[in-house]
Amino acid sequence: MNKDLYQVLGVSKTASEAEIKSAYRKLARKYHPDLNKDDAGAAEKFKEVSNAYDIIGNAEKRKKYDNNEIDAEGKPTGFGAGFSGSGAYGGNPFGGGFRASGNGFGGSEGFDFSSIFDSDFFSQFTGGAQGGENPFGGRRNAARKGQDIAYNMRVSFLEAANGVEKQVNLGGKSVNVKIPAGMQNGQTLRLKGLGNAGLNGGAAGDALITVNVEEHPYFKNEGLNILLDLPISVVEAIKGAKITVPTIRGKVAVTIPPYSSSGEKLRLKGQGMKSKTAQGDEIINLQIMLPKNKNNSIDDAAGKMENYAVRSF
Repeated sequence: MNKDLYQVLGVSKTASEAEIKSAYRKLARKYHPDLNKDDAGAAEKFKEVSNAYDIIGNAEKRKKYDNNEIDAEGKPTGFGAGFSGSGAYGGNPFGGGFRASGNGFGGSEGFDFSSIFDSDFFSQFTGGAQGGENPFGGRRNAARKGQDIAYNMRVSFLEAANGVEKQVNLGGKSVNVKIPAGMQNGQTLRLKGLGNAGLNGGAAGDALITVNVEEHPYFKNEGLNILLDLPISVVEAIKGAKITVPTIRGKVAVTIPPYSSSGEKLRLKGQGMKSKTAQGDEIINLQIMLPKNKNNSIDDAAGKMENYAVRSF
């Protein structure tokens, strides 16, 4: 093999260890035989890039290669070059030669693939190799966690605000699910071990429950704060009044100050949603409502009133 190993991996001779490793990861994924079963040339290309990484990905071998002490196959140059065998620089990066059986990559001793591929990549290859092993030497019957299962659950606004426990059917199993107070629309609960069963003794997956909160006829929320629009009459706005208003936990009395205007807000401390770490308030937005039909009393009062400035523009 007379090819330049740096060119094989597509990096410069001054490339860092991280750059070399990154280049190899991309090429190994691209040409891995199990991902290119219909491409006869992929296995040879995979062998080529693996051999290149075995040499220039190793600091000691890279130094010898750069100093022309070993060639592109890892064999010593000059005296003793004919003795390849399976010595310090002979063989392939997998430490066991390339078998004709299976996918062509039988050995893996001495080469740590876990430093190159992540566990998700390994998990693609749980079969196809001989002796109960995958192409990288891992056991085909290794324990694997089961898949997560996604569910949707509808709850009322007040159930989400105050918390509730509901019985639901998850995969044929009846389970009590506790919705914590202050649950927001679209948030997800994770129930450990209630997903699909694991493989080969692996842990079960989880159940992921997305909570959909129904709208309320007059409450809205902004985080943990409850918002309420409160209609008041002209008389209540001018004279002030004491009014009973709803909260998420029941009704309370609130005082409307005299000469209140639409858009003014009253805050009821501690009457909002409550989480483990915080407590919201209820915020009341005053809305002065005129009668829809003609009202002689209002007309007479308005006729006796002097107009007053309400605009600054």
